[in-house]
Amino acid sequence: MKFFKPTLVAVALLAVAGCQDPVKEEAKAPVLETEIQKQAYGLGASIGMYMQRNLDEHDKLGLTLDKELIVQGFIDSINDKSVIEKEEIQALLQNLDQSMKAKQQEMASKESEASLATGQKFLEDNAKKEGVMVTESGIQYVVLNAAEGDKPVATDTVKVHYKGTFLNGETFDSSYDRGEPAVFPLNRVIKGWTEGVQLMSVGAKFKFTIPSDLAYGPNGNPPRIPGNSVLEFEIELLEIQKSEAAPQVGEQPTAEK
Repeated sequence: MKFFKPTLVAVALLAVAGCQDPVKEEAKAPVLETEIQKQAYGLGASIGMYMQRNLDEHDKLGLTLDKELIVQGFIDSINDKSVIEKEEIQALLQNLDQSMKAKQQEMASKESEASLATGQKFLEDNAKKEGVMVTESGIQYVVLNAAEGDKPVATDTVKVHYKGTFLNGETFDSSYDRGEPAVFPLNRVIKGWTEGVQLMSVGAKFKFTIPSDLAYGPNGNPPRIPGNSVLEFEIELLEIQKSEAAPQVGEQPTAEK
């Protein structure tokens, strides 16, 4: 139970802090004079912050945990007075873990269904806009900066700058933000990229709207991209690195010096 082992202590620490009387807490301010005292307090604070995020996640899923019971279980356990046997505790936590995963799956399915409907409507409307071109597979694109010259093929490696956004405009990935172009084989990315970038010449910049079936499909790319997400990318093709042709039969490859 990787998730819950640290949380028993962490939730207890957090809950103890939450249950303390504010006046008493002021009177019993922690003594943080030595390095080891500060380290101990810092460890507790770190666990508390980590657990607060987990407790929030439980609340979102409708699995709110009773802090008082958590505190009592913690205190009873360290005093060797737990009213539940170790084997039963493990089974209970496994059941809680399964419940959480089931709730997460249920929520993900609902989000995926909503994304599918929203994406289909967006694609229908976007295809009617001036300047939007649509490929046979359904990729929609607008030429932001035109260029002439060689275009990459799927087996080439390309260097690009790009920004990926959801339909609401929120950026989920950007090489511009990282301050460094991305380099990758064109046949090792989502289908929409593999097809779309082959339409570009070096120096061109396109905006692509990629249907979910040519992006990450119904499963999405957790935790960042929900299932059935239509994605938009602004892509600037900076360089094409041609793949080396395979040696012909009987031809000896030349060794590099």
